Parts: sequence; structure tokens; C-alpha cells
Amino acid sequence: MRCSRPTVVAFLAASLPLAPFAAAQKLTRKAPTAQDWAAIAKLPDFNGVWEMVFGGGAARGGGRSARVAGPSLTPAYAAKAQAERAQPAREAETANCLPPGLPAIMGQPYPMEFLLTPGQVTIVIEAYTQVRHIYTDGRPLPEDPDPTFYGTSVGVWERDTLVTQTVGLEHVPRGLSFPYSDKLRVVERFWLTDPDTMTIETTVIDPEALAMPYSMGTRTLKRHRNWTIAEYVCEENNRNFVDAQGKAGIHLANPEASPK
Repeated sequence: MRCSRPTVVAFLAASLPLAPFAAAQKLTRKAPTAQDWAAIAKLPDFNGVWEMVFGGGAARGGGRSARVAGPSLTPAYAAKAQAERAQPAREAETANCLPPGLPAIMGQPYPMEFLLTPGQVTIVIEAYTQVRHIYTDGRPLPEDPDPTFYGTSVGVWERDTLVTQTVGLEHVPRGLSFPYSDKLRVVERFWLTDPDTMTIETTVIDPEALAMPYSMGTRTLKRHRNWTIAEYVCEENNRNFVDAQGKAGIHLANPEASPK
């Protein structure tokens, strides 16, 4: 049975200054020792290919906890959100093979593989052939990170739970229903509820856009010990296009059909 853990609010209140992370010194990567590998063996076994649970069983869909309340925006960002809603709908950039950013990439209806090695957790995501690196070697979060789709992720182990914080998130579609600032931070908690079931709890923090941390709820993953990650080439047989004016479209003809 999983040990009891503090509530998300209590954790976030304690972690807002990034104390456990910022207190760490910058480290130089070194070759792992036998003791480092022995320490990995004592951690929860996250290794393997996992798939999101949807409804009552495993399926290629996004499983999520009960419906959560919407985010509480600051006045400035509430006005910004209202102005954005009045604008024409944006084209779906993922339709033209741009991957979704974090946290949306973690909810894709495709498997993902977790690999634990000394000082790092690597997540190989079949969707869009993406890879995340979560550094667990004691390094601090970067003070001035280059913004990217998935940011820079640093994690610590709290008993049986991997707690990850990610900063440096570029302004790309990332599955959030509200505008956000450069100070956006994503907090994830990963733990096993049984040997082949993983829960991921996601909370976003943005002192400029959000009046309080916003919990996105939890997702459940099931491990498939006989699965491997398949090749995913988004451009292959891609029928989407963008015209000279930046308008997205789709070729409806079957590209594999014989010419008439």
C-alpha cells in the first residue's frame, strides 16, 4: 500500500521558492559507479512501456481523474483570456506535425517508455517520436532557461514518489485552456499504486497568470511488459498543408490510390 503523502496545496506552498532544487549545487556529470546502479535498484520500478488508461480499461486514450475545476486567473490574464476567445480559432499546429508541449505530450493516446538510469529518468514518447529528460542528479533548475516545447525538468525522489518541476516553456500549444506567462512551471508527481499501475498528478503554477496553483488532476497508466515503442513518423502520409497565407488545409485524395 502506498504511503500517505501531503496534499498538493501543502506541497506547492512549501516548494514555491524551489528550495529543494535551488539549494542544490551545479554538478558535473560523472560516470556512474556500481553504487549508483545499486541505488537505482532500490527505487520504485518505473522501467517499461506504459499506456494511458481510459474509462474502465487500457486503451489508446487519455485516462483522467474526475473533472477538476477551472483555473483561477489573475485579473490581467482573465482579460487576456477573454480577448483571445473573441479572436478566430487558431489552426491546430499539431495537424502539421508540430508536437504538443508539456503537459499535453504526457496525455497522448500512444505508449511511452520510462527508463531509469543514475541521475536521470528518460521518457520516450511514441507520439511524434519525442523524448523527455528528467534530471535527478541534484542539479538546480536553471535561472534563465532557453524556452522549449518541454522545458527543463529536474526531479527529486520523495520516498516512493518522483516529484518533477519543469521551467523554460515556450509559448506553443500545450493543452492549457488559458494564456500563460514565461514564469509557467509544471509540477508532476509520479508514483506506483501497484506493480503495473502508475499515477501522474499534474499541477501548473504561474504567478503572473494564475491566482493560485491549478491542479489538472491525475492520469493513470498501465504497464505492458511485452510492448515496445513503435516508429512514429508524422510526415509520412501526412495530408495536411499550409497555404501561402498560413491557412491550414487537408488533401482529401488517397495518396496511395492508383491514378485513373
